[in-house]
Amino acid sequence: MEKVAARWLQQQGCRILEMQYRTKGGEVDLIYEDGDELVFAEVKYRTSQEYGMPAEAVDARKQQHIIRGATVYAKLHQRLNDPMRFDVIELLEQGGTLYIRQIRAAF
Repeated sequence: MEKVAARWLQQQGCRILEMQYRTKGGEVDLIYEDGDELVFAEVKYRTSQEYGMPAEAVDARKQQHIIRGATVYAKLHQRLNDPMRFDVIELLEQGGTLYIRQIRAAF
């Protein structure tokens, strides 16, 4: 689903830098630029709301995992001083329709 989210973000004017970025300490589904901000995003997909909205699965433990991955990326690419944020991209499929919602600065 990261590819679907990446295409949607590109249509919104974002520039995708990395997909499924993994490091020893963490991982980030998507890394992209939105204007002058460096954005680290978790992509969550569900086919029902039975267990809540997709973003609800991004708990404190998962957030720390993403933050660790983002920190490594920012250090390696000398971007620690850039404005940054953490988003969640929700993909919810219901009745054959895919709904996408970007939650900016989710954590």
